[in-house]
Amino acid sequence: MCVRKPADTPNVKHLLEGLPTNWGKWGAEDEVGALNYLQSEQVLRGIQSVRKGKTFTLQVEIGHEKGEPLFPGRRPSMRMNVLDKGHYLAGKAHFDGNVEYADDVIFMHVQGSTQCDALGHVWYDDKLWNGYDAMSTIGGLSRASILPIAHRGIVGRAVLIDMARHRGKRVLDKGETFDHRDLLDAARAQGVTIEPRDILVIRTGLIGSFYERDSNEFYEDFIEPGLTFSRELVNWFHEMEIPCLVTDTMGNEVTVDPVSGVMIPLHNALMRNLGIVFTEVVVLDDLAADCEQDGQWTFFYAAAPLKIVGGTGAPVNPVVIK
Repeated sequence: MCVRKPADTPNVKHLLEGLPTNWGKWGAEDEVGALNYLQSEQVLRGIQSVRKGKTFTLQVEIGHEKGEPLFPGRRPSMRMNVLDKGHYLAGKAHFDGNVEYADDVIFMHVQGSTQCDALGHVWYDDKLWNGYDAMSTIGGLSRASILPIAHRGIVGRAVLIDMARHRGKRVLDKGETFDHRDLLDAARAQGVTIEPRDILVIRTGLIGSFYERDSNEFYEDFIEPGLTFSRELVNWFHEMEIPCLVTDTMGNEVTVDPVSGVMIPLHNALMRNLGIVFTEVVVLDDLAADCEQDGQWTFFYAAAPLKIVGGTGAPVNPVVIK
């Protein structure tokens, strides 16, 4: 396949024309989209997949000595002590009873760690998820922000598809793509079935490899591996009623579609139009290794992003129970 030149890149509106949307499906005021699929039955399905009581957390470390895997243009977090033992030694802090404690602050992008996207994070044609006006993003998202998702939480049965292992690789190559047919092939090889309303978790090996690779090499000619756009893939996600897509990449899809040249079209086709919640920058290597060892690729998944009013996203530490 050849990559189109920028001058040939179509408007994403035209690329997605005629594809399904879920706008209005859960009412004119809905702000959590496909998470509406995760009702009590789906929570119980998740609980029923617990067999051993083993737990895993999927968030990357904020302030890791190697740095943080960040989408180009975002800055690393900055954490600073504002109170510690030095203040007491210098006579700059004192509390009655000689009690001492430390305190600190942090500055970071709300999408500078493992995080959930708000449904209003990406748009085209001046309309967000569910038809909200893009003007509502000015100064903070007043509609389709991360807050309604944070209040609701994301809980259900999840299935892990390990694309890197399926292709015999430690990590997929830069720009390497796969689609729903590849996911189904990998699921068959793993002996697992992707069921309707499953939270879909996909491993490429990318985020885990960040901590082992030279930073310059990791970011050189930056293009992530990931899902690639097709009309068939969008229809499959719609028919399967997938509520949440979780991957160990920064964008949940190949950075630039190799056919059209459009950047992150699935953010619009799946998130903006279908209301599928994106969770990105998760670490999946330990979980995947354990799944391969015991052959259990489904589990209970629970996640609640921080309740940031008006946020375009928020950090989250998903918990998996097998």
